[in-house]
Amino acid sequence: MDRAAEISAFLRSRRARISPTTLGAPFDGRVRRVPGLRREEVARLAGMSPDYYTRIEQGRGGAVSLEIIDSIALALRLDTVERNHLLNLCGTPLPHHTPGLEPQRVRPGLYDLLAVMESVPAIILGRRTDVLASNRLARALMTDFEALPAPHRNYARFILLDPKARELYRDWEQVGEQTTAMLHLDVGRFPEDRQLAELIADLRAGCPEFTRFWEDQNVHEKDQGEIRFNHPVGGEFVLHYQTLLVPGEADQSVCTYYGAPGSSSEAALARLAGMTTSSPASA
Repeated sequence: MDRAAEISAFLRSRRARISPTTLGAPFDGRVRRVPGLRREEVARLAGMSPDYYTRIEQGRGGAVSLEIIDSIALALRLDTVERNHLLNLCGTPLPHHTPGLEPQRVRPGLYDLLAVMESVPAIILGRRTDVLASNRLARALMTDFEALPAPHRNYARFILLDPKARELYRDWEQVGEQTTAMLHLDVGRFPEDRQLAELIADLRAGCPEFTRFWEDQNVHEKDQGEIRFNHPVGGEFVLHYQTLLVPGEADQSVCTYYGAPGSSSEAALARLAGMTTSSPASA
């Protein structure tokens, strides 16, 4: 990936969303030809020279320190996810971040964990949203990842390229935007990942909305939330999801889905579970 282009696009998008008056930037009387803050206003708010900020935004800032990133993050009101994304884009790793692209492997015990979670759909996500493992209820809920060729066992590929996903997710556009924003995070974390670059190229070619989602420059971690489903067997229901990081595996997380206790969605999920048979699957 072109790191300089990603830095530039991300910072420009964050500048554009902020009204100067909300951050106390002085009004200088000049007509604004673009929305949001000017570069010199960001520089002033971040306590640096306009020239240095411009070089950073253009990807020519060299090694950018944590202190500088934090100053820019404060000026642009970045949240934690956005700040960490900027750190990664600028090559300023987080203290706990350990780069590397070793083969993705799932511990045997995690397969056992997924197998006993009979009433809860669960998947293990790796880099670039690869689905490394899934349990039987997750496959019944979404798609049979196990039946797909190994390179296609990918959450983003399913959401954005599989026509069934557009029917399954009642708010498909929102889900698509969030999924694209997850890939943006991985571009910052793993800029040399060729498989990620190939995935993004496939999504550009196969999903008409993807380029628009991508150019929004949003970043998102699939941590918690809710999704409205229109399932071909289970009907309409709403599931919450929670994502837990796998200790010792910085790039892996277990994502689980559940209905609110006592709700019709919980009952619908239980009926779906009763129609399936047990066994986890590895990707």
